[in-house]
Amino acid sequence: MGTYKCCLIFKRRYRWTDAPPPEDVRSLFAQHSGGTATMGADGLRRYLESTGTDPDFDGDAEAERLLDQIRQAQRVRVPRVGRPLLGIDDFHRFLFSDDLNPPLRRPQVHHHMAAPLSHYYIYTGHNSYLTGNQLSSDCSDVPIIKALQRGVRVIELDMWPNSNKDGISILHGRTLTTPVSLLKCLRSIKEYAFVASPYPVIITLEDHLPPDLQDKVAKMVLEVFGSILYYPQEEHPKELPSPEELKGRVLLSTKPPKEYLEAKAGGAIKDTDGKGGDDDAAWGKEVPDFKTEIQSAKQEDDDSMQPGDDEDDDDDEEEQKMQQHLAPQYKHLITIRAGKPKGGTTSDALKCDPNKVRRLSLSEQELAKAVVNHGTEIVRFTQRNLLRIYPKGTRVTSSNYNPFIGWVHGAQMVAFNMQGYGRALWLMHGFYKANGACGYVKKPDFLMKSEPEVFDPKKTRPVKKILKVKVYMGDGWRMDFKQTHFDQYSPPDFYARVGIAGVPADSMMKKTRAIEDNWVPVWGEEFSFELTVPELALLRVEVHEYDMSEKDDFAGQTVLPVSELQPGIRAVALCDRKGNKYSNVKLLMRFEFESV
Repeated sequence: MGTYKCCLIFKRRYRWTDAPPPEDVRSLFAQHSGGTATMGADGLRRYLESTGTDPDFDGDAEAERLLDQIRQAQRVRVPRVGRPLLGIDDFHRFLFSDDLNPPLRRPQVHHHMAAPLSHYYIYTGHNSYLTGNQLSSDCSDVPIIKALQRGVRVIELDMWPNSNKDGISILHGRTLTTPVSLLKCLRSIKEYAFVASPYPVIITLEDHLPPDLQDKVAKMVLEVFGSILYYPQEEHPKELPSPEELKGRVLLSTKPPKEYLEAKAGGAIKDTDGKGGDDDAAWGKEVPDFKTEIQSAKQEDDDSMQPGDDEDDDDDEEEQKMQQHLAPQYKHLITIRAGKPKGGTTSDALKCDPNKVRRLSLSEQELAKAVVNHGTEIVRFTQRNLLRIYPKGTRVTSSNYNPFIGWVHGAQMVAFNMQGYGRALWLMHGFYKANGACGYVKKPDFLMKSEPEVFDPKKTRPVKKILKVKVYMGDGWRMDFKQTHFDQYSPPDFYARVGIAGVPADSMMKKTRAIEDNWVPVWGEEFSFELTVPELALLRVEVHEYDMSEKDDFAGQTVLPVSELQPGIRAVALCDRKGNKYSNVKLLMRFEFESV
């Protein structure tokens, strides 16, 4: 029973009741229990097999295990004699448990992990040491630790001489950010590198150091990481090693410190004074379609470069000159070399050298301009080499962009501000739930083929699959939120938004009606989504509380990779704005696939 104020003086009482099992749940129970009032292990096994949960699972053992867990969760004492049985309410509670009946495959790595690194999308952070905005926030190892705990595999550090010029600080150059020591960051990386995934951690170093400090960096890196630091025997390997080969290892990626040597006379990159104010820093801003971003890039010059970020724009001749200044030991430790070949055009930058591999970095705006005329060249480049995309310089609030513009062109390192909470980062969190959340996701085969032709992201493609999503009901807010969190005067009016993020042809959002004055909303609405590139598609789920007079309240979200969805009725746990799972809030949903 809930009590709310009404007209300042009076009070209204609302009764809280659990919603009964949906009709579809009752039908499933009747079907697999043989029409009886209870279901045993055989019936549960038949249900699990009918949903295609896992073709390799031991049906009898799994059914017995689940039965025990369901009954234990309800704290029901099961007699020693006889086998435990489920009633319709028990079956409903099982279906509505995100622990026992999750929407994704079991959290284990199932992609082929023995291909070169260029065959994988890699969970990548941008300016990983920043706690907030790009201009004045503190630098710390805390955001690095949080990123590694979430499964991020690429950590970026900007190295600058400290105030005494005798040590190395990590900070966003030529801004008001407060520094943190390199040694502290390296020690934290070592401690937390493999808590979420055994696969390699890549440290991208933006290097603004003179040779004597580079030598200090080399000694520091060797001392901290020891035998887990991987570096190649040959200076320019023809192929990158695989994630499987590099399990438990740490790699360095950087380029010669051209910017430091050019800038040490005291020049400064001009500040970006908040041009990014209209970016999607708030959760309510929708992620722009990447077609829109491409059009925007055509009209806008990207002359406000990210403070402290470089563009890998040195050519071979310049690089050879720079090597004279590069500390020999430091140079030897670099596994993934960054840089552009000689020549200033996009086509030159995307040329593949059969004798070596490299990493190329482009801002989101540079990429948006490049894909207009060079889409297939970018895809071809990423088949052997690494492409890193980073946020444009006007994102001073640490907001993010639509990651699909990078992913659909094969870019492995789509770098995000992990403290830039909002819908764009939710997509990143959801994408890397795939493949056991190990931080490496195998790129679709069509992005790795060069015959009969290279994949062209601009071409319209036929529908491959239809995903049908039914949203039955939701629950858990009454446990995780205060009674008056959403409304001072009555229970909340929840509605759900469900949709697809992916290539432009697949992207859309739909929503249910709002259910008035109910902490346990029952919608029972079904939506259908046609998918042309299901391999990259993400299912977006959000819940909001309708407010007639103000902005609707946020009530939870999650993003799930479509390729990992298990068909059938599933419990979908929701997360807060920062991507942290609520304790109790979840939806009961059904997923069905149809091939076309």
